[in-house]
Amino acid sequence: MKKYFYFFKRRQSFTLIELMLVVVIIGSLVAMVAPRFTGRGEQARITAARADIRTNIATALKLYELDNGRFPTTSEGLNALLERPASAPNWQGPYLEDEPIDPWGREYQYRYPGVHGRDYDLYSLGRDGVRSDDDVTNWER
Repeated sequence: MKKYFYFFKRRQSFTLIELMLVVVIIGSLVAMVAPRFTGRGEQARITAARADIRTNIATALKLYELDNGRFPTTSEGLNALLERPASAPNWQGPYLEDEPIDPWGREYQYRYPGVHGRDYDLYSLGRDGVRSDDDVTNWER
């Protein structure tokens, strides 16, 4: 028993080989897990924009319509959900808490009446900020 405790008292540090082995194991784990998380940031932005367009802003627009009998005009825009426009006597807002900004930092685009078979068109220009295939819209699923 005396020799057993003596062994632990003498040994006070790790060897270089033991440290290298731990570094290699951690590096291998990171190399296996890291690729699974790449691209998730952009996917999260797209999901957030869809939630805003299909739920958050859509609900605010429906409440505005219930109070005023119509959706905001294109010229009033989504700002009508935050500040009372002169043409909305029954305005009960604000209908949104914050300015409607997409996950890429730009304003959502709004058009009333819509031209894509809906009451209104609501969309984000996506990552590139121009009309293209990466847009998130309320008329495409």
